[in-house]
Amino acid sequence: MLEISIDMRKTNAYNKSVNCLRIYHTINCASRQERARQQHIGGGSMAERYTKTYVSVNVDIDEDGTMLPRLIRWMNGRVFAIEQLGYKCRASSTKVGGGGIRYTVRINGRETYLFQEGSRWFVEARAGAITEIFSNVHQNFRDLTPEKLADATYAKTCLPFAGELYMGHLRYSTTGKSGISYVHPFLRRNNWRAKNLALCGNFNLTNVDEIFASITAIGQHPRKYADTYIMLEQVGHRLDREVERLFLQCKEEGLEGMDITHAIEDRIDLANVLRTSSPQWDGGYVICGMTGSGETFAVRDPWGIRPGFWYMDDEIMVLASERPVIQTALNVPSDAIHELLPGQAILLNKKGEMRLTQINEPKVRKSCSFERIYFSRGSDIDIYRERKMLGKLLVDPILKAVNNDVVHTVFSFIPNTAEVAFYGMLEGFDNYLNKLKIKRIEALGHKPSHNELQAILSQRIRSEKVAIKDIKLRTFIAEGNTRNDLATHVYDITYGSLVPYEDNLVIIDDSIVRGTTLKQSIISILDRLHPKKIVIVSSSPQVRYPDYYGIDMASLEQFIAFRAAIALLFERGMESRIREVYEQCQQQLTLPKEQMVNAVKGIYEPFTDEEVSAKMVDLLKPKNVEAQVEIVYQTIEGLHEACPDHEGDWYFSGDYPTPGGVKLVNQAFVRFYEANFTK
Repeated sequence: MLEISIDMRKTNAYNKSVNCLRIYHTINCASRQERARQQHIGGGSMAERYTKTYVSVNVDIDEDGTMLPRLIRWMNGRVFAIEQLGYKCRASSTKVGGGGIRYTVRINGRETYLFQEGSRWFVEARAGAITEIFSNVHQNFRDLTPEKLADATYAKTCLPFAGELYMGHLRYSTTGKSGISYVHPFLRRNNWRAKNLALCGNFNLTNVDEIFASITAIGQHPRKYADTYIMLEQVGHRLDREVERLFLQCKEEGLEGMDITHAIEDRIDLANVLRTSSPQWDGGYVICGMTGSGETFAVRDPWGIRPGFWYMDDEIMVLASERPVIQTALNVPSDAIHELLPGQAILLNKKGEMRLTQINEPKVRKSCSFERIYFSRGSDIDIYRERKMLGKLLVDPILKAVNNDVVHTVFSFIPNTAEVAFYGMLEGFDNYLNKLKIKRIEALGHKPSHNELQAILSQRIRSEKVAIKDIKLRTFIAEGNTRNDLATHVYDITYGSLVPYEDNLVIIDDSIVRGTTLKQSIISILDRLHPKKIVIVSSSPQVRYPDYYGIDMASLEQFIAFRAAIALLFERGMESRIREVYEQCQQQLTLPKEQMVNAVKGIYEPFTDEEVSAKMVDLLKPKNVEAQVEIVYQTIEGLHEACPDHEGDWYFSGDYPTPGGVKLVNQAFVRFYEANFTK
């Protein structure tokens, strides 16, 4: 998530800035009550501050009925075995409050406490990084009087973290590297105030190699071979040129000393900077930046791939990657918030004067549909409606999967991001059932009796909370071994939620990408309820291709749809097509990227969507599962109907909006083939 806020007031600027800090704290941390409690419990330094963290615990019961905790499941899905169970007593926690039965346990060779508080368990966990950061910030303001807090000049001069401009960024490193070197914002320092630059954003460039070659050829040297540093270097270089141009202009006018500095800062035009630095960028991005002299900007890619929204009044200007964040934080209606259009920039000078300008000519709009399905907040008015429609459009294929037997079918959802699609699916089935009721009444041929009406009208769509997600993390964006461990332990079930061996179970998910969670956890645990048939429903189409614009991985073989298509080719004696596609990809890579086509589509061409889905079941269904399993996907046509303004469907269709995306997917298949089919 990307956020930037600029305070517009000069007389009482700091008061608004403090509010901005509180907003960030409210969005990203615990409640105000929890923060207040943390300030009083534990005390001491940051290193000594603890929070009350509830965990799941597996226990054994001995012959005497004594409860023996054996395993702790942490909030991020990690599982820790209790190596030794020590002293047990009734006690309260001196660090986080609360108490009950306190167990002294040994985990990973270290002794700690585990508390049983009624039916719940908790541990004394060290405060998270965000909590620590903001607690530290607020320490500087704790003893100040309201008059001091309202004194903008005092705050700006004397207080740390007090200012008129704020940028924040939350990054999931699913693409590129992670680590402290890749934390936004990025800084480009200079002893000339106007040349200092801070940059952050949601972005991924597909042509880093081309840009790196072009800028090093003229003597520029980014600190690292990464799109973040390349963007910083390009914008920073053009900013330097703009300042130097204005310096010469001021000298010609006879200005001297600080008069030149002030004149440059008054005249600088960041639109020129962006127009000369961004034309080469191939990819999706919303980038925010600010200079050392107080100019601020945000610019969006010309395809509109990544989202951006802004709000402005006479006190504050805010830009974020999601509309509900602004609505909630500032309590403003949705129609007061505007979308930053493709290729457009929003510019704000140090006087608080804002203007919109077109930086790059808009391309064919391909706003990312996966933002609507999965990543963005479902509380957005449009996203909520779209996700409901995604679920509603799946009624017919689900009916086919359960042989129209809604009487013996239970409906549910996983994970939480699929909940809204679930409501849409239920609404669609309610409409379907109402039509059936009307037909049954009309077919009676006489005035129905009370009992006849009651028998017909009492039919309901059966929905239950079948699957329970124990944590709030997303397995899709976890990495490597962490994802596998997470997938194994993330779900539990509600026993007794369906009739064994009689009921079908329909579970809707937002998307099926790798299939890891299905294979390692979901299908097996759902089978414990003994359903006649398990129907896994995806509100999105089959994810077949990498993203390349900031979300997903670049490896084709991680996609369950791709693995299924490859398996089908071997199963049907068509494995020669794999070599053919490899050669086609190689040939495409000899062309200018603007002329390339996605040759990887050839892997899927021989098969229907249903055939690929059926093969997925073969690959994902554990051997010990008794129930029949079927996977039902949204169609691409259904996706466009539900999200008509977000036609960026390259995940599913392979129709990349930029030439760089086409080039990278061909390269990805070449790597796949050479890694798996050559010696």
